[in-house]
Amino acid sequence: METKIIKIQDDFAPLCEAAKIIKNGGLVAMPTETVYGLGANALDPDASRSIYVAKGRPSDNPLIIHICDFESLEKYTNIQKSPDRELAMALAQAFMPGPVTMILPKADIIPLVVTAGLDTVAVRFPSHPVARELIRLSGVPIAAPSANLSGSPSPTCARHVINDLDGRIDIIVDGGACEIGLESTIIMPKNGRIKLLRPGGVTVEQLEKFAPVDADKALTEKLESDEKPLAPGMKYRHYAPKAPVAIVSGEYGEVCRFFRKMLENKNNAVLCFEEQKNELCGLENVFVLGRRSDSDQQARQLFDKLREIDGHNFERVYACEPSKDGVGFAVYNRLIKACGFEVIKL
Repeated sequence: METKIIKIQDDFAPLCEAAKIIKNGGLVAMPTETVYGLGANALDPDASRSIYVAKGRPSDNPLIIHICDFESLEKYTNIQKSPDRELAMALAQAFMPGPVTMILPKADIIPLVVTAGLDTVAVRFPSHPVARELIRLSGVPIAAPSANLSGSPSPTCARHVINDLDGRIDIIVDGGACEIGLESTIIMPKNGRIKLLRPGGVTVEQLEKFAPVDADKALTEKLESDEKPLAPGMKYRHYAPKAPVAIVSGEYGEVCRFFRKMLENKNNAVLCFEEQKNELCGLENVFVLGRRSDSDQQARQLFDKLREIDGHNFERVYACEPSKDGVGFAVYNRLIKACGFEVIKL
């Protein structure tokens, strides 16, 4: 298959071709404010199934459907019948459009292949203008996980998508770099509380203004093989470069000394904060995640840095431990997944 690249700047007219592909059951990679998504017609079981094939994605890993208006929220979910309808509507009004995905009872029109057999559906209303226009032109909700090979770091620019999926999909819509750089926050309103299934650009602190938040154990612990994930990306090693990665946890100076020692082996690499780079001056294989206090910068750069690291044949990668507050919790979650939950405590 030849993959066509469409670059979008001020004129959305080229999206008509991509929308036609979606309508006809094809695959289109599109930019969102979080990461690039690999889209197909969410109402077409065969089209949605082709997403799993193109990515090499496990079939028990649910997809997110993307909509472009609030009317679609009631059309493709059974939010009106949810016992937590008022909380769900309040969260939707507060955070949609934006980087949040909500798990709700699904409407019958959504195929089970999209939800991995669950009676709930993950729904998102992106704020990115290109994504919203493509959904509008297509006239259907678009099922779209991240536009990468399953398990590898998610794509935050069209170049990343090309590297992973060129020749596997019909069109890549190049809309520039993603603003946030990490996938959406996934939440499930339940019994008057909010179950957090994946942290992202909408933070725990923001959600707590609406209801108590319960973080799912899969955010910090590995699910067993027989446990069924409630949301995308919960069960499998994810976001990972080829080389094994470990988070290094400890006092700042102690971590810097550990990094320096590990870098004596030229086959190792370090992913550190900007401030730590000064402590490692003159050493090779040092990659900077961002400033220690700037979780937004870390979020924007994490996947790009993991992909940059992947361009080398390192034996091991040692990473700094991000904050677990605000957006930092989302950065930590992606990094701990990339590590397969391996943490070195000093």
